[in-house]
Amino acid sequence: MRYRVVVERSGNWWIGWLPELQGANAQEQTLVELLESLQTVACDVLELQGIADPKVEIVLEKSLPENGPSAVSEVCARPQGDVSR
Repeated sequence: MRYRVVVERSGNWWIGWLPELQGANAQEQTLVELLESLQTVACDVLELQGIADPKVEIVLEKSLPENGPSAVSEVCARPQGDVSR
Protein backbone atom coordinates (compact mmCIF):
# COMPACT_ATOMS: atom_id res chain seq x y z
CA MET A 1 0.00 0.00 0.00
CA ARG A 2 1.31 3.39 -0.94
CA TYR A 3 0.69 6.44 1.24
CA ARG A 4 1.50 10.10 0.76
CA VAL A 5 3.51 11.69 3.58
CA VAL A 6 3.42 15.37 4.48
CA VAL A 7 6.54 16.52 6.34
CA GLU A 8 7.27 19.82 8.01
CA ARG A 9 10.13 21.13 10.10
CA SER A 10 9.21 22.90 13.33
CA GLY A 11 12.20 24.16 15.30
CA ASN A 12 14.33 21.13 16.15
CA TRP A 13 11.56 18.67 15.28
CA TRP A 14 10.34 16.94 12.12
CA ILE A 15 6.57 16.48 12.05
CA GLY A 16 4.79 14.24 9.57
CA TRP A 17 1.47 12.58 8.82
CA LEU A 18 -0.25 10.38 6.28
CA PRO A 19 -3.36 12.28 5.13
CA GLU A 20 -5.08 9.16 3.77
CA LEU A 21 -4.59 7.15 6.97
CA GLN A 22 -6.37 8.67 9.97
CA GLY A 23 -4.25 8.58 13.12
CA ALA A 24 -0.94 8.05 11.32
CA ASN A 25 1.31 10.87 12.49
CA ALA A 26 4.65 11.23 14.24
CA GLN A 27 7.21 13.70 15.51
CA GLU A 28 10.96 13.00 15.69
CA GLN A 29 14.20 14.93 15.91
CA THR A 30 15.59 13.65 12.60
CA LEU A 31 14.00 13.08 9.22
CA VAL A 32 15.20 9.48 9.09
CA GLU A 33 13.63 8.74 12.49
CA LEU A 34 10.40 10.44 11.41
CA LEU A 35 10.07 8.35 8.26
CA GLU A 36 10.82 5.16 10.18
CA SER A 37 8.19 6.07 12.78
CA LEU A 38 5.60 6.90 10.12
CA GLN A 39 6.17 3.59 8.40
CA THR A 40 5.77 1.75 11.71
CA VAL A 41 2.66 3.76 12.64
CA ALA A 42 1.10 3.08 9.22
CA CYS A 43 1.60 -0.66 9.68
CA ASP A 44 0.15 -0.52 13.19
CA VAL A 45 -2.94 1.40 12.05
CA LEU A 46 -3.53 -1.01 9.16
CA GLU A 47 -3.11 -4.04 11.42
CA LEU A 48 -5.72 -2.55 13.79
CA GLN A 49 -8.02 -2.32 10.75
CA GLY A 50 -7.57 -6.06 10.21
CA ILE A 51 -4.93 -6.01 7.46
CA ALA A 52 -2.35 -8.62 8.43
CA ASP A 53 1.34 -7.93 7.68
CA PRO A 54 0.77 -4.85 5.51
CA LYS A 55 3.47 -3.72 3.10
CA VAL A 56 3.70 0.05 3.33
CA GLU A 57 5.43 2.45 0.97
CA ILE A 58 5.57 6.11 1.95
CA VAL A 59 5.94 8.91 -0.59
CA LEU A 60 6.84 12.48 0.37
CA GLU A 61 4.54 15.25 -0.77
CA LYS A 62 6.57 18.36 0.10
CA SER A 63 10.10 19.31 -0.91
CA LEU A 64 12.81 19.08 1.71
CA PRO A 65 16.10 20.79 2.48
CA GLU A 66 19.26 19.62 0.71
CA ASN A 67 19.94 16.64 2.99
CA GLY A 68 16.28 15.53 2.95
CA PRO A 69 16.07 13.53 -0.29
CA SER A 70 19.05 11.29 0.54
CA ALA A 71 17.61 10.52 3.97
CA VAL A 72 14.24 9.72 2.41
CA SER A 73 15.76 7.42 -0.20
CA GLU A 74 17.71 5.60 2.49
CA VAL A 75 14.61 4.87 4.59
CA CYS A 76 12.21 4.10 1.74
CA ALA A 77 14.65 1.65 0.15
CA ARG A 78 14.83 -0.52 3.28
CA PRO A 79 12.74 -3.65 3.64
CA GLN A 80 9.83 -3.24 6.07
CA GLY A 81 11.03 -3.54 9.66
CA ASP A 82 14.72 -2.88 8.87
CA VAL A 83 15.76 0.01 11.07
CA SER A 84 19.51 -0.45 10.67
CA ARG A 85 21.54 2.62 9.83
